[in-house]
Amino acid sequence: MIATGLLLTSLFTLGLSKPVARSLRLHEARSTIPTGFSHVRSADADTVLNLRLGLVSSNVDQLVETLYDVSTPSSQNYGQHLSRSEAAAFLSPSSESLEAVNAWLNENNLTAQSISPAGDWLAISVPVSQANEMLDADFSVFTHEATGVQSIRALQYSIPTDLAGHLQLVHPTTTFTQPTSPKLPLNAKRVSASAMEKRQSSCSGNVDPACLQELYGIPTTAAANADPIVVTGYDDQYPSNTDMSDFLSQYRTDIASSTTWTIVELDGGSDDPSDPGDEANLDVQYTVGLATGVPVYFISVGENANDGVFGFLDTVNYVLSNLSDAYVVTTSYGSNEADISTGVFSKLCDAYASLGTAGISVLFASGDGGVSGSQSSSCTDFVPTFPSGCPYVTSVGATTGTSPETAADFSSGGFSNVYATPSFQTSAVSSYLSYLGSTNSGLYNTSGRGFPDVSTQGENFLIGYEGSFYTVSGTSCSSPTFASVVALLNDKLLSAGKSRLGWLNPWLYENSGALNDVTSGDNPGCSTNGFTATTGWDPVTGLGTPNFAALLTAAGV
Repeated sequence: MIATGLLLTSLFTLGLSKPVARSLRLHEARSTIPTGFSHVRSADADTVLNLRLGLVSSNVDQLVETLYDVSTPSSQNYGQHLSRSEAAAFLSPSSESLEAVNAWLNENNLTAQSISPAGDWLAISVPVSQANEMLDADFSVFTHEATGVQSIRALQYSIPTDLAGHLQLVHPTTTFTQPTSPKLPLNAKRVSASAMEKRQSSCSGNVDPACLQELYGIPTTAAANADPIVVTGYDDQYPSNTDMSDFLSQYRTDIASSTTWTIVELDGGSDDPSDPGDEANLDVQYTVGLATGVPVYFISVGENANDGVFGFLDTVNYVLSNLSDAYVVTTSYGSNEADISTGVFSKLCDAYASLGTAGISVLFASGDGGVSGSQSSSCTDFVPTFPSGCPYVTSVGATTGTSPETAADFSSGGFSNVYATPSFQTSAVSSYLSYLGSTNSGLYNTSGRGFPDVSTQGENFLIGYEGSFYTVSGTSCSSPTFASVVALLNDKLLSAGKSRLGWLNPWLYENSGALNDVTSGDNPGCSTNGFTATTGWDPVTGLGTPNFAALLTAAGV
């Protein structure tokens, strides 16, 4: 068992001095309280807030340039990934930024700790009264109406004028996320014994590993290289060894039923197989059960995650500074883009770019609400999901059926309101917008980053759960499936003396013909039919589903 908390090393023990009045400027603001939350009252003055200060990284432009350089097949440096420490260094703040921010903290008698490998995140504890004064804010108690859970946030805050360009954000302030990790909803149904025992080699009815192996040409031979897949888990979700054994005994009889995973505990996470979760079981069963011979790390992120984005920041920082043998990360959780402040999203997306320069492929489920967001909900304008709008992750949508595959109607997709269309998909997005014409005009950002990038099957996956068998559906099924494909492609590349794939997107869009194009179906929501799948990339199924042999050829093996 690997156990850890956040990487917390004392950076500065700041001396006492009298606060100095500073000129402040508005830094982040929300015009209204987000939907689903209500204001209760101003927070008690003596309540202590645990805040994070995101410092401006001094080399983001160079980070992105390097990421493209090592990830674009036509580049002479393609595949020449950096070490994790070199990748993290791009996120480091300048000495001037550190000095400026710490001078401000020193004036206010505050002590900071570094909580990221690059030192671009600092943590402070400060009473509400002092935070209100320092940031010209009104920290208040808000209730999440669906759960009754309360949190302290501010609708706006200011920072000293002279810290502009040094202090990127204070967090959590204007980010309002639901109180539990946003597990994409799984539709679980118990399977009868007769259906459970039927082998799904033709993918009729339900989906099991044999179905996916046949449909996508996924090899069954064991990997020769021991690069683990990282499966991330939140919201007190734990996988079960017993359920895994049942699953392998039924659907991968060629794999030892005792095969399991390595647990990694982060932010108070734990391993409680007596209380398994359907999401956690799904994610480990379809990585262990598809990526034959590939080890799996399951990161259990606990309730001590105070990063304001479910533990995503803590997870990426942990992977960047630890797990040096892991190069594929899959996450079946997500939220809506509008829930997250632009500053937080930007810092997190930069961290994913850093992982990419180190040769790590980061995959996220696109969401299960069609164009209405991560989960089906009422809306007017289309709702992009988080973090699929980040160009440096590979967003995975869902399909259903096999003759041919069609878009699953819940598959979230669309265009980011934060990130512009990246260069690797400019042509693909332009072609789709031309096809779309005036349909749904005004409901989405025509200049945004399009997602998902790819897709796989996402309906009626058979899993072992609580001693029985169930079918589950959602893009939660799709991300671990595609991650398994990537891990096995990496294995073939390493055996051939080549580099791992790393950040996938430029390579995928340059080799779109190596994917099975999905040309029918849509993702309705917001009282519309949503987007429609068509020839080429579309914001329902992306570039399509994997063809292992074709992808291997595209990778040069």
